[in-house]
Amino acid sequence: MSDASKSDASKNNYNCRPQDPQGLRDELPIAGMHCANCALRLERALNALPGVSARVDFASETARLSLADDVAPETVLAAIAQAGFSAPPQVLEIAIHGMHCAACAARIEKTINALPGLEIHVNFASERGRARWQPGLATPAALLAAVTEAGFEAAILTEATRAEETARKAALQQAERRRFLIAALLSFPLLAQMPFMLAGEGAHAELPRLLQLALATPVQFWVGARFYVGAWKALKGGVANMDVLVVLGTSMAWGFSAVVTLLGLPEHVYFEAGAVVITLVLLGKLMEARAKARTQDAIEGLARLQPGTAHVERDGSWRDVPVGMLMPGDIFLVRAGETVPVDGTVEEGASSVEEAMLTGESLPVRKMPGDTVHAATHNGEGLLRCRATGVGEDTRLAGIIRLVREAQGSKAPAQRLADRIAAIFVPVVCGIALLTFIGWWSLGDGGLARALIHAVAVLVIACPCALGLATPTAIMVGMGQGARAGILIRNAEVLERAEKLAFLALDKTGTLTQGAPQVTNVHPIAEEMTPQHILALAAALERGSEHPLARAILAMPEAKGVPPAREFRLSPGFGVEGIVGTETLRLGVPEWAFSALSEIEALAEKIVAWRAEGWAFPTLAALEEIKARIAAWQAEGKSVVLLASAGPERKALGIIALADPLRPTTPGALARLKAARIRTVMLTGDNERTAETIARATGIVEFQAGILPEGKANAIAALKSRAGGKLVGMVGDGINDAPALAAADVGFAMRAGSDAAMRAADVTLMRNDLNAIVDALALSRATLRKIRQNLFFALVYNVLGIPLAALGFLNPVLAGAAMALSSVSVITNALRLKRWRPAMPADGNLPHTSGIVRA
Repeated sequence: MSDASKSDASKNNYNCRPQDPQGLRDELPIAGMHCANCALRLERALNALPGVSARVDFASETARLSLADDVAPETVLAAIAQAGFSAPPQVLEIAIHGMHCAACAARIEKTINALPGLEIHVNFASERGRARWQPGLATPAALLAAVTEAGFEAAILTEATRAEETARKAALQQAERRRFLIAALLSFPLLAQMPFMLAGEGAHAELPRLLQLALATPVQFWVGARFYVGAWKALKGGVANMDVLVVLGTSMAWGFSAVVTLLGLPEHVYFEAGAVVITLVLLGKLMEARAKARTQDAIEGLARLQPGTAHVERDGSWRDVPVGMLMPGDIFLVRAGETVPVDGTVEEGASSVEEAMLTGESLPVRKMPGDTVHAATHNGEGLLRCRATGVGEDTRLAGIIRLVREAQGSKAPAQRLADRIAAIFVPVVCGIALLTFIGWWSLGDGGLARALIHAVAVLVIACPCALGLATPTAIMVGMGQGARAGILIRNAEVLERAEKLAFLALDKTGTLTQGAPQVTNVHPIAEEMTPQHILALAAALERGSEHPLARAILAMPEAKGVPPAREFRLSPGFGVEGIVGTETLRLGVPEWAFSALSEIEALAEKIVAWRAEGWAFPTLAALEEIKARIAAWQAEGKSVVLLASAGPERKALGIIALADPLRPTTPGALARLKAARIRTVMLTGDNERTAETIARATGIVEFQAGILPEGKANAIAALKSRAGGKLVGMVGDGINDAPALAAADVGFAMRAGSDAAMRAADVTLMRNDLNAIVDALALSRATLRKIRQNLFFALVYNVLGIPLAALGFLNPVLAGAAMALSSVSVITNALRLKRWRPAMPADGNLPHTSGIVRA
């Protein structure tokens, strides 16, 4: 470990000295003390133990200990528990460098979890480890030392080291890209020989062998160094992965060819095999690294939602201070159009706040004094004076970030199919090579040299040239086809999981629906009013508003060319008011725009008197009818605004209903999912009434309403427990969906959604259409089928060639031709995937005629 890493470890070890393996000769956190007498009682209990000196501080809730060498830490912890207290486990997050595959992560977990007082879960995708350590039995320094002993590098993550880690990864990925380009340039001349070898021209088409040696050597040992490191770590852990197979095959190919070249022997050389394998496998690693980088982008994108500063009241004046300096109880101001900096309660003011990041609901929520506001939600047109209640790690946004990070860490990556093959193939090949050497040597025909040549021939023929092509070629073609159909798939693991989905959880707003309110109904109340006239008057009032409902009304054709109202006034959370022509009008919450609706019972006698005075006031029956219509629309999940005269006549003019309508393709897509035997469940932060309306319209049987982000993640966990080993997918588009998208086995994000959702998801759908999910599942099955077929073609060469090499019948020229044929067959088969087409055109206008199109 570097000195910097050690320094970081010592700064973040929770007051346990790194040089102390037991961690009990300094401060130990104590939980359960309620008063100074508790501290005194615990101190007496600890000092009663032989060889223990203790001083317990109630204020800091710690125990300072000094132990004799023969005192076991377990004895002290048992005494603390017996006294009625505890030394609670601590949690920390570490960055781990040097992992090459899922087996590396599993090896770290196996090593750490075997140590007393330590427990860790390692996420290979994000290169993070979430560790729990028991003070008294372990320390953070011991954790880092154990990771280092396992052959990897680790550092405790803080806010400062997170930024350094991001920069380090970016620089490392840039360096890897440069290495790949150099490897590709050096390998191309070697690769160009293979078609001529396949045509039978053999040595006539070869480059000079010394030139081949010069081209292949830097690829083998400089570019391929990472595979040697990965193979060494895998072998240390007692496993054989793809790195071991690559190193074994390419080293034998290069070594054999180098000896033949330098000694001038009349044997075939295999420089192209090793160079091409390393280059292509490195390409696969780069694609994987790019996908892993998106995992961390999801968390960083969420963190950027919170503003950097807040308007805080200090000493009677307002100051802009960094959000990190706010404390619970501070008074802060949220102006119109600003983002709420921390969680709090409204002290003064009224406004509408867009809380889509929490609930996914596109419509703003009215906020009045006493209501709660949350960090990263967007304030509308009012001014709010709030008191901070949750800051730092205690905000709802911080909770969502934690949920995403933990969900990504709990998603165990599928072990690569090639790694599983390598775990069996490598020992078998080595065993055959050893038997070949022993067999030929025991025959005595040609002696040690001939036996060695045949044994090396077995290892050379086992070089996984086509195996290195099998997965990257199919993935590249499959991802290209997906991109053309508007389906962006993160990596091969996603393909493997997607074909096993049994449950699919669906967000409502923006997924099943359009994601923005639209005018659905217009009902005139006054006799002289028409729907067109009502919309025009409403548009004049809404010209000065940025409310989502205002945008929906202004999007109507009747709004074009309508001049804005004069003397525009906004009542945050209620509606708008202004003068259109000569009349003062109100548009907004029905009971506010036309207060008579909330006073029907008390109006019977007044209405008679007012109408006798000539006011154009509706009858009591008309009021009842208006209220019933409003209630009916609200029961359908619609928002209702009322247009009324605010002058002395107090005249109701008309009502407008707005809703977030279903996407036209949603019912058909759900039918296709049902036909594919995938059960759908709707998860929404919207109210029960709206959720039930949408479920009834789409035929969804199971739904959960009114759930927050953590509730969606918990719902995914519950579905997993019900799935009986099958996999669960999630479709969403909002920030509030990010934890559930990360927690699901496969997350699908809609293009129109938030960046955080797309970064947390495994598949991004560029078409805002649920049919794209069925197409994504079809593509995953077709691509994975190609990968399996390619692995078969790749291994046929080895299965046929290894016995020939072992028996001495291997002709080097035929071996080279067969290797080229194997690679060509893999590439050709992968290109057949270009025949795949989505069952529905990308414009989404034509009906589906079939389900999955096979390639």
